[in-house]
Amino acid sequence: MSIYKKLGDLNITLPELTPPVAAFVPYLRTGNLIFLSGHIAKIDGNPWVGQLGVDVTTAQGKKAARALAIDLLGTLNAAVGDLNQIKRIVKLMVLVNSAPTFTEQHLVANGASELLAEVFDEKGMHARSAFGVTQVPFGSCVEIELIAEVDE
Repeated sequence: MSIYKKLGDLNITLPELTPPVAAFVPYLRTGNLIFLSGHIAKIDGNPWVGQLGVDVTTAQGKKAARALAIDLLGTLNAAVGDLNQIKRIVKLMVLVNSAPTFTEQHLVANGASELLAEVFDEKGMHARSAFGVTQVPFGSCVEIELIAEVDE
């Protein structure tokens, strides 16, 4: 089944590529791998500000990570031109803006991981790291970067 059909079935519209606000590129391809720069969680077009364990719940963080996965798919689409060319989602790195006592970063990260598996099936299953950090750019609650493999 086409990735775009799956996205349609999930009522997901891919966003346009957001230009970077600092000295980096949104994605870089080397060989068969595409590296997507970190994307921050947004709500209504603005950074989704907050810290897990203080003013953002695990459920809200998971929702933010899911929304971030959709943003990442938009960037990935811009990078390859056709998401059906994705051979595999290789790895996610999830940075969760966390209070020192917050320990559910892995549950927040599941929001992105579950969506990618839903969209890409087995090709969406990936390696992952999830970290609690003291801050994310713009005070956002979550930041995620992604590595994907493309068919040659």
